[in-house]
Amino acid sequence: MKIRKNDTVVVLSGEDAGKRGKVIRVFRDDDKVLVQGVNYVWKHMRRSADYPHGARIEKELPLPVSRVMLVCTSCDKPTRIAMKSAADGSRVRTCKKCKQPIGTGE
Repeated sequence: MKIRKNDTVVVLSGEDAGKRGKVIRVFRDDDKVLVQGVNYVWKHMRRSADYPHGARIEKELPLPVSRVMLVCTSCDKPTRIAMKSAADGSRVRTCKKCKQPIGTGE
């Protein structure tokens, strides 16, 4: 998976199409990502010691990684990712549009 934590992504399809957000968490086993401010749902909580009258909590759910696209840090456009080998032998993510290396986002 080429999308990492703290990357900025744009949602391609669905109710939140076009929204940008920061990746909070990556679920590699399920090929999903949790994006800040995107894909909110209401969770209804029963009465308990924490919620004596019950509650409705708005929370974010993970999106399939195929529904998001990475935003390049240098050209600020959604782009596909190319993997290039650096001089020291490590692999670096690069933007397909501007050919610049994409930072870790941290």
